Amino acid sequence: MACQPSLVGPPEVYRPRTATATATPAATGNPFVDQMVANFNKKTTVPPPPMIYTENYALTFLSTGNPCLDFFFHVVPNTPPVTLTQRLQSAWDHNPLTALKLVCNLRGVRGTGKSDKEGYYTAALWLHKHHPKTLACNVGPLAEFGYFKDLPEILYRILEGPERSTPFKSPSTREARVLAAMKRMEIEEVKARESREDKKVATAKKAIERYNRDPDYKFLYDRISDLFADILKSDIQHFNSNQLNKISLAAKWCPSLDSSFDKATLLCESVAKKVFPRDLYEEYDGVSNAHYAYRVRDRLRKEILVPLRKALELPEVYIGANQWGSIPYNRVASVAMKFYKEKFRKHDKERFEEYLEKVKSGKATIAAGALLPHDIIASLNDMDGGEVAELQWKRMVDDLSKKGKLKNCLAICDVSGSMHGVPMEVSVALGVLVSELSEEPWKGKLITFSKNPTLQMVLGGDLRSKTDFVRRMEWGMNTDFQKVFDLILEVAVNAKLTEEQMIKRVFVFSDMEFDRASARPWETDYQAIVRKFGEKGYGSSVPEIVFWNLRDSRATPVPGNQKGVALVSGFSKNLMTVFLEESGALNPESVMEVAIAGEEYKKLVVLD
Repeated sequence: MACQPSLVGPPEVYRPRTATATATPAATGNPFVDQMVANFNKKTTVPPPPMIYTENYALTFLSTGNPCLDFFFHVVPNTPPVTLTQRLQSAWDHNPLTALKLVCNLRGVRGTGKSDKEGYYTAALWLHKHHPKTLACNVGPLAEFGYFKDLPEILYRILEGPERSTPFKSPSTREARVLAAMKRMEIEEVKARESREDKKVATAKKAIERYNRDPDYKFLYDRISDLFADILKSDIQHFNSNQLNKISLAAKWCPSLDSSFDKATLLCESVAKKVFPRDLYEEYDGVSNAHYAYRVRDRLRKEILVPLRKALELPEVYIGANQWGSIPYNRVASVAMKFYKEKFRKHDKERFEEYLEKVKSGKATIAAGALLPHDIIASLNDMDGGEVAELQWKRMVDDLSKKGKLKNCLAICDVSGSMHGVPMEVSVALGVLVSELSEEPWKGKLITFSKNPTLQMVLGGDLRSKTDFVRRMEWGMNTDFQKVFDLILEVAVNAKLTEEQMIKRVFVFSDMEFDRASARPWETDYQAIVRKFGEKGYGSSVPEIVFWNLRDSRATPVPGNQKGVALVSGFSKNLMTVFLEESGALNPESVMEVAIAGEEYKKLVVLD
């Protein structure tokens, strides 16, 4: 048998070598000089990260000094894909397992995740390109961070390109929905001119060709279809034994036959063949491959998906059957409630309004877990007058309150010009949320900062009035961060507050593009704050600061090892849970580690 070719190299490679000792200066005999030389050659400190200026000319760091922490702090829902993947590459080079956990943290709908779906899909495609085995062998844990639907979505985007996505995002206003509907009608008219059959065949050929020629795609595809098949077989056993509470949501998110996902990936065929393998069912003996595939696909629909979806009491099942009067509203998921509420009121008004009254009185519950705070606030302008949004906001606050309270905490909302659009809406939403989770005397209070920061009591008895009040608070085009802490320090000095009476933690919801305010050219905003508090005798009472980044920006307020500070980001309220419990002194890296320390993260493995 011929030996496999290999590299041997010269004999010197195999000889043991003694490590060369590092040359050290000879002793001079003078103790002082010898100690000076020894200490000079010691590297006792790590140099700080490089520095830059913010868009408003304040000095800031370019990096935390930890690429993983940079990814955690800087990647937000509006981060361009090219920037995200560059930061992900740096994080992976630094610590692959932590980087993988941070990718999953992007998706995490529950726990401490950021609910950044698009960022997560971008990262998943990067994983498939650079570390395909790691992505494929983690499909089970990945589904736990989001939904089973994420898995066919990833396959779809690999086939069709990263910008292609099947879900239609429902616009937030009636006018936008009308325009979108007209746009879809125009698109459908164009599509109608094409040969549907030709397109279906071409799409299927594309899926088959990719599966046969790309081993990395094939491996991922098989792992995903294995997962669906195994869980569906387990779920149907639970169904047959009347253990309905053990049924997963795999049937809900498994592609329906001839859906966009199924046509593009042919996933239903693969799952069906594994649920009903030919060698275990005699009726498929002698049947052609094409006919076998057709029969098991139909069997998957009839015997697995239909009964399981009915058992899950999904609203889509009742809507499709026009059985509006049978919808169990207390089982409708938060996102589904947000999108279907107008249809519920139109087709089942009496029952739906009765359900909402029960929620108000505490006799029924409404889901809110998967919604982002600013999305709930945006729903205040929907046709229902914001009634559902008010109830979902209350549920969100109640759920977080059960996990703990924010003690001696205050929120600062950046409402300056650079925050225009979604970041400003998120800043307002998270600021109001912190004010509601805070204990007295800070409950219901927050600060907006631009030119003249002010401490405000958020007035209003409902969510709409509170958010309207915050939006009417004074704001301008600049972001004078230091003025906020000058105000806090002034109050403390004038009232002669003790250390125990001082505010302990400040949440800063911003894009970190602060104004230049220090007269000292090489002093960052945080360094200036610490100096000012020390000069007034409050050096040990500088509030802990949670810098919560809301916009794609290079500005980094502090390095990763700065004590008394946290660096977080994103639009989700989930990370708030990290600060609801009593903990030791903050520092950026420890907060990141806590955010990715849950049991679900321990299932992740790096393989390539």
